[in-house]
Amino acid sequence: MARRLRWLAPERVDDLPDMCASCAFWEVPGTKEPSCGESSDREALLEWIRTVRTEWGECGRIASDGDEVLGFVKYAPPRFFPQVRAMPSGVPDSDAVLIACLHVSATARHAGLGKVLMQAALRDLTSRRERAVEAYAAAGDVDREHTPLMSVEFLLRQGFVVTRPHPRYPLMRLELKQLAAWTDNLEAVLEALTLPMRVTERAPASLAESGREEGLS
Repeated sequence: MARRLRWLAPERVDDLPDMCASCAFWEVPGTKEPSCGESSDREALLEWIRTVRTEWGECGRIASDGDEVLGFVKYAPPRFFPQVRAMPSGVPDSDAVLIACLHVSATARHAGLGKVLMQAALRDLTSRRERAVEAYAAAGDVDREHTPLMSVEFLLRQGFVVTRPHPRYPLMRLELKQLAAWTDNLEAVLEALTLPMRVTERAPASLAESGREEGLS
């Protein structure tokens, strides 16, 4: 079956891995450790997607192989993520879009899919004339299986730099004007990836867990 990049939409939430389909860590206020499923509220997540798409625009991309989700990325301006107010490295700048989550299924890692999802997000934001993106990174001794954060190493390879250091959760930034002109057809790149095996489980693996792999964090 053909691999595709689709928009993150309410009707596609149930296609996400079970933990992600109800995870509202970023969308619910409060002080919590960055952990997938720390706040579980499917209706809050659905309402968040509807609100962001109405007030701002598309807020994520899903990579799939037929009906099977391989991975996804979620992003929006910081004002749509109440949890940023509790992050120890501070609130992102108002001129940047926050890339909050980037997940790849456990059986689709180490093949470059993380880079494809990141580029899909950056292309969308560049076409909308956004100035910059920011992301919280996971560093040091954290539970990389369950953090929604990407690794410092992965973000550095995508061109991000640390703007607000923190021993565990630094904030990193990428200026979109620095990006070269896009030439690759991302769906063709996605189709050409040599994945270890067809995804058979819905549980995701954080990109942070595999941050040392080339092209995938």
